[in-house]
Amino acid sequence: MKYHQIIELRNGMKCCLRNGTENDGQAVFDHFNITHGQTDYLLSYPDENCLDAVQESQFLKEKSESENEIEIVAAVDNAVAGTAGIKAIGWKYKVRHRAEFGISIAREFWGLGIGTALTTACIACARSAGYIQLELNVVAENVRALSLYQKAGFVEYGRNPKGFCSRMTGFQEVVYMRLEL
Repeated sequence: MKYHQIIELRNGMKCCLRNGTENDGQAVFDHFNITHGQTDYLLSYPDENCLDAVQESQFLKEKSESENEIEIVAAVDNAVAGTAGIKAIGWKYKVRHRAEFGISIAREFWGLGIGTALTTACIACARSAGYIQLELNVVAENVRALSLYQKAGFVEYGRNPKGFCSRMTGFQEVVYMRLEL
């Protein structure tokens, strides 16, 4: 699956949304470690990263060659400002209509429209891949993300009051959301 779009951010800068490639491995690896240390709302912490830069390169290569999964990089001045992707829930008949959405934006780029653009891009890619439902999990306290997802059309279908166990705050409620495509 291929994706490429240039957008203008709220601050007037240009941002390129494109497939992550094998050459982006180190930059995306660094982005993961930075963003997962900047907020307590993502699934894991930097020390829990299960990939190194070489493995990240391979992951991006596989996604760029996939017909139904993608990892999109948001690049501003050749720096990775954000990433987002869709991943199949599974390949068995009963779940192959479903995909999972994930996103991360570096703090210095919050509030510029990158999250909206990446979400919109992933929704379009999920539709193009033939998925019927796109799903995500979000920490209930993350009101900015909840608002973004609701504006994109996602609806809540459940909550887990002890969905995450934060090292900093204890249990975090996780909201399950879905979008019919």
